[in-house]
Amino acid sequence: MSGLKLFRTDTTNSGMTEVMPRLAEIEADVQGLVEAHMETLLGVRFLASEYSTGPVHGGRIDSLGLDENGLPVIVEYKRGTDAGVINQGLFYLAWLMDHRAEFERLVRDRLRVTAASQVLWSGPRLICIAGDFTRYDVHAVREHRRSIDLVRYRLFGSDLLGLETVASASGGMQAARLARRGAVARAAADVQGAAMRELVGAVDEVLLGLGDGVNRVERKTYRAYQRLRNFACLCPPQRSKLLVYLKVDPKDIDLVPGFTRDVSGLGHHGTGDLEVQLRTPRDLERAQELFRASYAAA
Repeated sequence: MSGLKLFRTDTTNSGMTEVMPRLAEIEADVQGLVEAHMETLLGVRFLASEYSTGPVHGGRIDSLGLDENGLPVIVEYKRGTDAGVINQGLFYLAWLMDHRAEFERLVRDRLRVTAASQVLWSGPRLICIAGDFTRYDVHAVREHRRSIDLVRYRLFGSDLLGLETVASASGGMQAARLARRGAVARAAADVQGAAMRELVGAVDEVLLGLGDGVNRVERKTYRAYQRLRNFACLCPPQRSKLLVYLKVDPKDIDLVPGFTRDVSGLGHHGTGDLEVQLRTPRDLERAQELFRASYAAA
C-alpha cells in the first residue's frame, strides 16, 4: 500500500519479521470481510448484499448501506485492478436515484422508521474497494459530479486488513464546501453577530484544510466533516459557544473542564465521543491538535 511496510516484533528472538501484503483469493472474500464489519471499517450501516436492481436494469449492487449522516452508500468491490469499477458504480447510483422509495423501504425494514425518515439524498456515495486503481481512475473521480471514494485494500498475514483512501471527491457537496456562509453561519449571525460568525468561518476553514478529499455534509442539526467516515461534527452555536464533536477517545487525552468533555453514552447531535467547546479564536488554536488526531483516525 503505497510503499507501506508492516513488521511484527519477535519477542523470542528480539527481531522483526515483515508481514507481506497480499490480495484476496477471490473478490467475494473482500466483500464478505467488509460487509461483516462495515460500520467499523467505513462508518456505514450495512443494509443488503448482492441487491438486485430488477429485470429491466439487470444488475446486482455488491453492497448497500447508510452512512453516519443518512447518505445512501453503494459499495463495489474488485479483487485487483478493474477499469470498469467506477462506471459500474455510477450505473448503480443512477438506478438508486430513480428508486428512492425502494431504498427507503429497505432502510425502514432493516434499520426501522426513524432511520428511513432521515435519509439524505443530497449526495449519495459510491465507495469502490479494490486491490489497486489506475491514474485514469483517480482522474475520473475528480471529473465526476458525484461523491466517490477509491479505497485500496491489502491483507496482511491471516488477520490484518489495511485500507487506504486513494482518491475522494465530494460531488454534489462541492458547492457547499465552497460556500463560506452556510446554514450554521447564518444561525451564528442570529445569535452572536459578527464575532461568532467569524469563529464559525474559522472552524470551517481549519476542518476543510486538514487534507484533500474532505466532504462537508449539511444536516438540520449539525454539519459533518467527512473523509471515508465523519471526523468532526459542528453544531449550530449556543449563546456564547460552538460545540464540535470529534472521533477521539476521551480516555486518551487529559480533559479540561469548560473545553473538552467525554460524551460517550450521552445523547447529542452528530457523531463522536469527545465534545470540544469553542468560545474564542484562542480555543480554536488549542483544539487544532485534537482536530488533526480525529482526521487521522478517520
